[in-house]
Amino acid sequence: MLARNDLAEAVQVALSRNPVVLLAGPRQCGKTTLARQFVGPGSINYFDLEDPLSLARLEEPMTALGALSGLVVLDEVQRRPDIFPVLRVLVDRADAPAQFLVLGSASGDLLRQTSESLAGRLERVTMGGFTVAEAGGGAAAALWLRGGFPRSFLARDEAASLAWRASFIQTLLERDLPQWGVRTSAVALRRFWTMVAHYHGQIWKATDPARALDVSEPTTRRYLDLLTDGYMVRQLQPFHANLCKRQVKAPKVYVRDSGLLHQLLGVSSMEALLAHPKAGASWEGFVVEQVLATEPHDEAWFWATHQGAEIDLVLRRGETLLGVECKRTDAPRLTPSIRIALEDLGLDRVAVVYPGEKRCPLADRVEAVPLQDIAGREPLFQG
Repeated sequence: MLARNDLAEAVQVALSRNPVVLLAGPRQCGKTTLARQFVGPGSINYFDLEDPLSLARLEEPMTALGALSGLVVLDEVQRRPDIFPVLRVLVDRADAPAQFLVLGSASGDLLRQTSESLAGRLERVTMGGFTVAEAGGGAAAALWLRGGFPRSFLARDEAASLAWRASFIQTLLERDLPQWGVRTSAVALRRFWTMVAHYHGQIWKATDPARALDVSEPTTRRYLDLLTDGYMVRQLQPFHANLCKRQVKAPKVYVRDSGLLHQLLGVSSMEALLAHPKAGASWEGFVVEQVLATEPHDEAWFWATHQGAEIDLVLRRGETLLGVECKRTDAPRLTPSIRIALEDLGLDRVAVVYPGEKRCPLADRVEAVPLQDIAGREPLFQG
């Protein structure tokens, strides 16, 4: 396994500030492995809510948790939403002896429950698959092809990686989503998710999937939100500036893990990926996820106008706006879209991330940045 020291430190810092920390992310991304650095699996302070023994211990949650001290881990907490009010009572006790690290694989409901029950008492740390900063620059190509889920990325060969991803998709659709209260058939969701894969990196339009699936547009929006809540899809919202231009108002959609994207597209090798018409969009989404996972920011959007100007990411850091363009090319250049974005949005700087090796300026406030710099933990924006 690869060390995930930055995430462990983020959890430790959050625990130093709050009585409850929610470690949220997709299933099988390594949350349990990370949590076991803080509380071993054999400890009485560790509850796996998919384990019948742990569920039996929590039949009376106030009694089971109230006597514990130190750090208590509750894994797959979305299976027992009734625990959140109990946690609020426990952490509000005078000189409360316990802190709680809760691990969740979903969803909008989970976040609503925690925000309502534990407002002012909880901090969230979001976790995904491995990043290039964790895997190293030499593993970037394999990470792009296989994705960041540990069992896919670390599989002994491509066939094993493909088999794991196929099983993951099937399990998510047939077991996990129904457990979270989803009443839509696995077949319909699989078809929809495959359509989303073909929209990867594009502005979302509900009309085409609705027509293809013979369902209403609100139904397709609900499907999209379900996959978003499960950390399978990212809906990147548009940035709106006060301009006399028509700006895009619909979100861009990405399958968050590149390995799952390739599985849904039927891509099984690097040769097939490089020849695929979605290769550029796949690389864009891969870089977007790397930047969002490693670059400090407060908010993130994309920006586009109906006249054709666009920029892949707009990051807000305090009062500063920063731009990111993702270009799978050997020789990135300053484009008209970058010039327009600099002027219209007042961007402080723009980084053009590309798969080369040399960092170089393209214009004032615009720099070409190799993906390897992210892998080497170099700041994306220097100066």
